[in-house]
Amino acid sequence: MNYTIRKAVKDDVPAMLGLVKELATYEKAPDAVEVSLAEMEADGFGPNAIYSAFVAEMEGTIVGMALYYTKYSTWKGKAIYLDDIIVNEKYRRYGIGGKLFEEVVKVCKEMGVRKIDWQVLDWNEPAIQFYKKYNTVFSSEWMNCTLYKKELDNIKL
Repeated sequence: MNYTIRKAVKDDVPAMLGLVKELATYEKAPDAVEVSLAEMEADGFGPNAIYSAFVAEMEGTIVGMALYYTKYSTWKGKAIYLDDIIVNEKYRRYGIGGKLFEEVVKVCKEMGVRKIDWQVLDWNEPAIQFYKKYNTVFSSEWMNCTLYKKELDNIKL
């Protein structure tokens, strides 16, 4: 199977958003995607871009993506957060996810970061097995914490 991994460009965003929606359906949360096409375009390719991405392209069609951004750790310094690796279900098991992950790892090495963080759902066994191939440290010690917009709006300042 021939595919190309490359840096995402603004014209890729509609396909990227389609992959995000596909992932939300796979993760049993099809109505959870709130980000708009315009937001993704501005946030990734505007003057104040806050994320970067790679895409996997096959015969002119985007079949996968990896979206990441720089973060900072008070203990480790510069780090990368890998928000998502998504491969269209029809194209899984061809090594595309691994190549996308390895492109992000190259960025980490070029930037000299001390760590890369991401999350995986505890029931997503294929993803867990994928990450185990890279000697991933799975933490049971840290809990994820989130405040969504509704909760943020309710905090009186």
